[in-house]
Amino acid sequence: MTTDPTEPIRPAAPTKPSDPTEPAAPADASRPAAPTDPTGPADRPRAPRSWLRDHSELGVCVLLFALGVLVLTDALTMSVDIAQRGPVGPRTVPFVIGGLFLLIAVLLAADVLRGGRGEAEGGEDVDLDAPADWRTVLLLTGVFLGAAVLIGPVGFPIAGALLFWGSAYALGSRHHGRDPLIAAGLSLFTYFVFDNLLGVPLPGGPLMGVL
Repeated sequence: MTTDPTEPIRPAAPTKPSDPTEPAAPADASRPAAPTDPTGPADRPRAPRSWLRDHSELGVCVLLFALGVLVLTDALTMSVDIAQRGPVGPRTVPFVIGGLFLLIAVLLAADVLRGGRGEAEGGEDVDLDAPADWRTVLLLTGVFLGAAVLIGPVGFPIAGALLFWGSAYALGSRHHGRDPLIAAGLSLFTYFVFDNLLGVPLPGGPLMGVL
C-alpha cells in the first residue's frame, strides 16, 4: 500500500493520562513475586573477616603485648650473680621496657576498639607504589648477624663499632672518615654505661685489659 505524498500528516492522538483514582491492574498471578529481605544492609551481621580487616591494628597490640610478656619473663628469670651498684640493677631496664610494652598494647587496643584508626600515609616524599628496598634490608640483616657472631671472640667494643658503622653504611651514609670514629665512640660509650654504671658485664674481648 502506497501513501500519497501530497496528503498532510495527521498528528498522533494524545494519550489519555492515567487517573490516580483508578485501581491498578492486577499483577500476573503466574509470575512469583520477588522475595523481600526484612533486614536492611545496615542490620545484617558483619562477617568476622571483615571485622578483623577493619581492626587490623589489633595485630600490633598482640605483638606488643607478647613482647612485653617476653621481656618481663626474661627479667624475672635473669640470674643476678654480681653485686648491684645503687638502686639501678640489671633488671631495672627490662622491667621498665616490658611494662611500657604492656601499657602501650592495652592503650592502643582500647583506642582501636573505640573506632580509632591510623591515618593513611600521605607524605609528599613517600612513593606508596615504590617497591621495597631489599638491598638495604639484606645489608642490615647481614650487619646484625655479623655483630652477633663476632661479639664473643672480639668483644662488644669492636663488634659494636662494626654494627654501628655497618648500619650507617647500609642506610646510605658514605662518610668513610667520620663514620668509623663515631661508631667507635658510640660502642665504647655503650660498653662503659652497661659494664660500669649498670653493672651488666659485656664481653670486652682483646680490649678487656685496656678498658
